[in-house]
Amino acid sequence: MKRRDLIKGTLATGALLALPPVRLAAQPIKGSARDRALFAIARRELDRAGEAIWKRDIVGIADYGVHSAERRFHFVNLDLQEVHSYHVSHGQGSDPEHDGVLNRYSNVEGSNATSRGAYVTWEWYKGRYGTSVRLGGLDETNDNALNRYIVMHRADYAEPSHIDRWGRLGRSNGCFAMGEEQFRIALMNLSGGRLLFADSLGLQADGTFRSANLEPMRPTQPSDLQRYVTGAF
Repeated sequence: MKRRDLIKGTLATGALLALPPVRLAAQPIKGSARDRALFAIARRELDRAGEAIWKRDIVGIADYGVHSAERRFHFVNLDLQEVHSYHVSHGQGSDPEHDGVLNRYSNVEGSNATSRGAYVTWEWYKGRYGTSVRLGGLDETNDNALNRYIVMHRADYAEPSHIDRWGRLGRSNGCFAMGEEQFRIALMNLSGGRLLFADSLGLQADGTFRSANLEPMRPTQPSDLQRYVTGAF
């Protein structure tokens, strides 16, 4: 390369370096208004759960403030900023009228009701309902989950075809029951130390809430977690 060409190239490079930095436009937040609300709830509940959750990429949010015919079990992927929604059943003790609407929560053994609160998902195992995911309750409103055998599992009454026939899902004994395909996705994406949060949010498409029960829940001693870690279950 000739000296003159080298000088010209150096000057051109210097001119480029002297240009003011390019200001990139602010990147829009991904997702719909409802998705953004779910991102915020997922982050809030992860912060509240703290070290009880050791995989923080995907959070499951069961919104029992909407009818069981709705896709109300949200897989919130914080890494990809994506939300995928599926069907999930609630407990028969929470819906004695069997109209698809959850009316009450209970943490009492034998109530067959859904429990509100944050759960940590543990390993999968073969049990009464086939392959299931064991859950530990992290709040005073669900810290009896292990004793009550509250788990995630598949069920025929939680298949979308049940909605086509009856206009609602069937009811569980308090477990998070899903259809075959949807449970397979949950097994792959939510087991092994992730957060599952259940509450009556009533989240709408525009990001507003139909229910008023949005106060953050108080942390409690995670008795289920302690029993699981020590093997006392």
